[in-house]
Amino acid sequence: MGKRYETYVKSYVINETNEPEYFSVVGDIYATPEFQSTEKNIQHADITCRQHMLSVSYMSYTASKRKHLQARSAARAALMHDLVYYDWHKKGDGSHRLHGYRHPGFALKNAKALFPLSALEENIILRHMWPLTPVPPKYRESFLVSMADKYCAMHEILIKKFPSYQKKFRRDVARAGAIYECRD
Repeated sequence: MGKRYETYVKSYVINETNEPEYFSVVGDIYATPEFQSTEKNIQHADITCRQHMLSVSYMSYTASKRKHLQARSAARAALMHDLVYYDWHKKGDGSHRLHGYRHPGFALKNAKALFPLSALEENIILRHMWPLTPVPPKYRESFLVSMADKYCAMHEILIKKFPSYQKKFRRDVARAGAIYECRD
């Protein structure tokens, strides 16, 4: 298992007990009803928006720490990068049209309503869809979160589309959970 994949798998079993350092950074966001409400919306394939944002955030946090970047800002902004309160897959009133292009602005507005954000955090949220959206990220952390977002989305689609990959992934998540349980 590669380091990135291992971190991605761990994002499915982390909690306040087994990753206290990470949750000390993002716990206030994670605990909000607004963030928790994203569990009801699907992001990619069968993965919820909440799980997707948690995976992107955890991957961004660990990578930022390794690269000596601003891990706190990367983790917090990544946890809110898709903070929208609708399921973009559902057809209806048309407000979800062009979701891929428009949702970074919606997410930024929602995040700012919950917490004060730095310029870095705003850029991370607003530019995470690059290169789909034309303006590139301004900071290394913004670019890193954008890449983590694509990496997680790729795995989420693979999990849905390929039963053999889904089986391997579920086995890896169970193994990661068992490792954490042994540490307790």
